[in-house]
Amino acid sequence: MKPVFVTHASYQDFVLTQLKKHYSNGILTLVSKDWPIITKLWITDISYITPWLNDTYSIKGPAPRDPASMLRSYLLFLFTNPTIGITKWVDELHRVPLYAILSGFEPGDIPGVGTFYDFFNRLWGLDFNNVKPKAKRKRKKKKKKKKPKKGEKQAPKNPGIVAKLINRFFRDSSKKKVLPGDKLFEFFQSQILSVSANLGLLGNLDSLSVAGDGTPLVTASYPRSKPSCDCYAQGVTKCNHPRLFSQPDCNSGWDSSREKYYNGYSLYMISACDSFHDLPLYPRLHPASRHDSVSFVTGSIEFAQRFTLGTINKFLLDAAHDAEAIYELLEHQGVEAFIDLNPRTKKNFSSESDIQISPKGIPVCSIGKEMKPNGYDKSQNRQKWRCPLATGTKNTCKKRCSNAKYGRTFHTFSKDNLRLFPRTARSSEKWKFIYKRRTSVERSNKREKVDYQLEAGRHRSTKMWYIRLYCVMMCQHIDAWHSVKKDTFKLSEIIF
Repeated sequence: MKPVFVTHASYQDFVLTQLKKHYSNGILTLVSKDWPIITKLWITDISYITPWLNDTYSIKGPAPRDPASMLRSYLLFLFTNPTIGITKWVDELHRVPLYAILSGFEPGDIPGVGTFYDFFNRLWGLDFNNVKPKAKRKRKKKKKKKKPKKGEKQAPKNPGIVAKLINRFFRDSSKKKVLPGDKLFEFFQSQILSVSANLGLLGNLDSLSVAGDGTPLVTASYPRSKPSCDCYAQGVTKCNHPRLFSQPDCNSGWDSSREKYYNGYSLYMISACDSFHDLPLYPRLHPASRHDSVSFVTGSIEFAQRFTLGTINKFLLDAAHDAEAIYELLEHQGVEAFIDLNPRTKKNFSSESDIQISPKGIPVCSIGKEMKPNGYDKSQNRQKWRCPLATGTKNTCKKRCSNAKYGRTFHTFSKDNLRLFPRTARSSEKWKFIYKRRTSVERSNKREKVDYQLEAGRHRSTKMWYIRLYCVMMCQHIDAWHSVKKDTFKLSEIIF
């Protein structure tokens, strides 16, 4: 049977009625920490999920639970007890009437555990729970690699893979691949991101600045698998038959912050830099062994094809993304790259004149002084540099290389080397001011993993990890809405 559409205003009336019924007689009371949770769900309208999931329900059969109440209950679970499972959460709904009321259920009429997982299947909308098949060939043991140094990230397995992926995209840039998380992002963008955009929480939509970074997502202590044959029962201890893995999309990677290897995913997150609430925009789960530069290529292309709320103007990335192919990709997309340099040499590069180029892309004059940036010429796509000892009409250089009162000038062209000569010089105050917002993506990842205990989910499928991840991102945006609106009205005065 198709679900009945319940408006958000009807939900608010239900909450008012139930709270007055159960909490105004003095038997049950509300404490101060309950009001932020009540307010967050009061201002969050997710009623659109009912018509959005309408096609996943059959015409015949028993009346289903309200999809908006199911999603609201899961968000409430993340707000209050993210470390427990769905089974214990159902117990909490029975034990605490407030949780049932805020979800949209009458106390005593609570959905079962199976109802929640049936709802999750409808959110996913695919027949398979993982991207890769569960059966894998048994690989030969490789030589044990040395652990990276403290704070050092694991090097990419194939150094040229970034350029190959980008060249493949250039050959067929119009092709859009269908991804398992597309359905979740469609709802997230239309119902959550759009609200944050209208509230001005994402920044200037005509010129958005975004940042990308990867973070480890531990799903289990070790990979779990079982044989697909009976060779061991027959006395054969070593065979080459495929093994069935419970988490085929996961593998082992290096966690530079914890300084150990882990099993799970590498979560690549794109967030809004101009948002002072550090709001996430687009997530992508990759195998743990995948390098951040490879994750960026697939994640940024997918994000550019799906994000429709604004225009991306700047992309802020750390030194792990310092590859010439990534600069070419962003230039092709019309996005200015702000990427920290990963030093490859300490020697200066020679030019056609007596001026050399430092490894940081800064011209060095004949006496060894780094020149100062003096503006960018958009018409000719070049950066202007000036003698560091020339100020105004005075020149304090004892060994002048130019007779001009203005001092020696030099131009670097972005087309010559996008990596060394970006549009905004790295030595300029403008570049430093913009780039300091890159850490917003790290704070966003911290909120997901620490505040909302993302890794506490005991899931064995990519489906459930994506659902948990997207709902955690929804909670982050709802927190931002609450911080903006909490001073405009007092909900306690409305209810009682």
